[in-house]
Amino acid sequence: MEAHVAAIIRGEARERVWLVEHPPLYTAGTSAKPADLVEARFPVHQTGRGGQFTYHGPGQRVAYAMLDLNRRKPDVRAYVAALEEWIIRTLAAFNVRGERREDRVGVWVKRPDKGPGFEDKIAAIGIRVRRWVTLHGIAINVEPELVHFSGIVPCGVRGHGVTSLADLGLPVSMPEVDSMLRRNFETVFGPLA
Repeated sequence: MEAHVAAIIRGEARERVWLVEHPPLYTAGTSAKPADLVEARFPVHQTGRGGQFTYHGPGQRVAYAMLDLNRRKPDVRAYVAALEEWIIRTLAAFNVRGERREDRVGVWVKRPDKGPGFEDKIAAIGIRVRRWVTLHGIAINVEPELVHFSGIVPCGVRGHGVTSLADLGLPVSMPEVDSMLRRNFETVFGPLA
């Protein structure tokens, strides 16, 4: 990713979005607090992205977006809002209402089945921007082992849970999620340059 972003900056490569699935691991963003690593059950990788601790593993779709904001709109807040919108539209294809929260990054779903006012995080966002070219991206919980999140305080947010499409009772496959991510990308961002 670093090499590809450097090539985009030099004008030698096109924008890219990689859809990947990691083995179980924790990543620490630039704002990660040591106390939020409850138990290092998996390897911990320091990253250059913003944000705090998160989990990546099988059953989670990670999308690394390497976009040139110089050609788009050099505005980090607008970019994060666009990533949220991309996730929200993708979830809507599976009849899941993802929502933004002013006080926390990511995409959230209400959980009335857990009681009034409950909500869980279904997708995380962690980015870095170098010379207006983006690195890192999003993670959507399709069917990961949710217990794996208990080794960290996900994104530093206490008092809320983590969910997945499977946890919500939706047996959605990774290829189905990928198809919706591809379909909604150009609607939100336009074509890759």
